[in-house]
Amino acid sequence: MRYLIKFSYDGSNFSGYQTQPNLRTVQNELENAVEKINNGIRKTVQSSGRTDKGVHALCQYAHVDLDIDITTHKFKRALNSNLPNDIHVIETKIVDEKFHARYSAKEKEYKYYINMGEYNPLDRYYVFQYNYKLNVSAIKDAIKVFIGQHDFRAFVTENINKKNCIRIINIANVEQHDDKLIFTFRGNGFMRYQVRNMVGILIKVGENKLNTDDIKRILDSKDRSKCGATAPSEGLYLVDVKYEDLK
Repeated sequence: MRYLIKFSYDGSNFSGYQTQPNLRTVQNELENAVEKINNGIRKTVQSSGRTDKGVHALCQYAHVDLDIDITTHKFKRALNSNLPNDIHVIETKIVDEKFHARYSAKEKEYKYYINMGEYNPLDRYYVFQYNYKLNVSAIKDAIKVFIGQHDFRAFVTENINKKNCIRIINIANVEQHDDKLIFTFRGNGFMRYQVRNMVGILIKVGENKLNTDDIKRILDSKDRSKCGATAPSEGLYLVDVKYEDLK
């Protein structure tokens, strides 16, 4: 039976989501917990997508096929009992065997947080401590360039190995709350480092080193070397994943 897991995690002490040899990852912790519940039989936990080292998730999804019959309520409780306290399962449900956490996803939303004010040691793993003022008006203008369907090859790390870098971004905006900037990107999918690379280049706009026309030229160039700026991981959050017909 296929179960969908909705969960969140603090990425500070993980080397990303995907299992890696000799490293602590979210996937490995989930699969360890599932193995204990599933009569010692290890199963692959397929997520909606990978997050990198230090990136957080407020709402992530994954599916797993179990050999045992267990209610969703008991499965949630059992998972949380066997998971470390930097991962929390919010909900579990039974889904059709054709459902796939990654390939059935229709839209994802990420947020990125920047502190322009005084350095805050309590937020150092959760908000990028930039600690300088940025030209927010210029950023608000430039970020609109990313809206719509584009080839984002210039903003994708290791794009030589990526055949298709075309994605659709439906929402791209930035809001200011006191000294904090909150970037929001919502689209049909995002590639490795794409959001962090977009934020990185927008910071250059905020520093008055680039402008909106420069962002357009970089996007159209499809050349990763034209961008070159990657924002740190600690400010990035996966906040939502949308599926059709999933209540």
